[in-house]
Amino acid sequence: MFKILTFSFLLFCSFGCKNIDEKQFSYDEIQDAVAKKEEKSPKFALVIHGGAGTILKENMSDSLENAYRAKLEEAIRTGYAILEKGGPSLEAVMRTINVLEDSPLFNAGKGAVFTHEETNELDASIMDGATLNAGAVAGVTHIKNPINLAYEVMENSPHVLLAGKGAEEFAQTRGFDLVDPSYFYTENRFQSLQRIKEKEANKTAALWDPYIKNSKFGTVGCVALDKAGNIAAGTSTGGMTNKRWNRIGDSPIIGAGTYANNNTCGVSSTGWGEYFIRALVAHDISALMEYKGLTLQEAAAEVIQKKVPTLGGDGGVVALDREGNIAMEFNTAGMYRAYIDINGELYVGIYK
Repeated sequence: MFKILTFSFLLFCSFGCKNIDEKQFSYDEIQDAVAKKEEKSPKFALVIHGGAGTILKENMSDSLENAYRAKLEEAIRTGYAILEKGGPSLEAVMRTINVLEDSPLFNAGKGAVFTHEETNELDASIMDGATLNAGAVAGVTHIKNPINLAYEVMENSPHVLLAGKGAEEFAQTRGFDLVDPSYFYTENRFQSLQRIKEKEANKTAALWDPYIKNSKFGTVGCVALDKAGNIAAGTSTGGMTNKRWNRIGDSPIIGAGTYANNNTCGVSSTGWGEYFIRALVAHDISALMEYKGLTLQEAAAEVIQKKVPTLGGDGGVVALDREGNIAMEFNTAGMYRAYIDINGELYVGIYK
């Protein structure tokens, strides 16, 4: 009886539906429609840092904290808007970093720290996780946005890293306007240099001096995952206050300050550059994921909480993997940081 009723119902549906809608669909068409309906939106996300160090709530005025939070949010939303419209991760990284470079709050671009000779020497790098292509500049003194020049080195030269006058000659061939070094002058950065020099003159400075230690922080960086699944990472810095002899840290060194690989993750570092170079921090996080099967968070913690401190260094990283997972790992009291994740949720943080 049940079989007869079922058969009758199917006959009714067949002829009844045909009367309602003459269009017939094949099995493949129905399956395609279901697949499209269930298809998830492409994942995209963005994470940034503005430097790590002894950043304590008790040392921060409410107005200054609000200024940092506002600028971090402005930067992260700038890059996210590009990704949201389907733009490439490389563009999102560059434009996000531009916002931070143009702010005197951070040790990059406009807010770059001073060398011992009272000049500003800037470094930057960028990497494309789809191709493993990369570009970097070091020791430039007339480039308003060094991350843009790093991008030009990657896209329009056969090289990876250009330095000093040569980098600026290349910049002019690419249509860059060189700015007067006075553009980078900020009073608070200049006074920071004077305080360190005074300590040196009085022989009261030591490597462990907290003021000296934190003179190297403030680097900015960004990692982005776009809708096409491509990861890009970039880093920009003014380096270390009171640096001499054209010292170059980890920021323009691919594998130390910046790394991106679509198969694993993208990383931007901030910290004591000499140790981040020795530890190859950015690449090491990627390698731990690729060769040992660690998650992004596990790899970042392994390098920042174990490897770097064992060598004697400190600092942090922001990182993003191909699934949109985010890591913001640091072993200092604070790190300026922000992200907008794959769910569109915004986070801005400063302290531990």
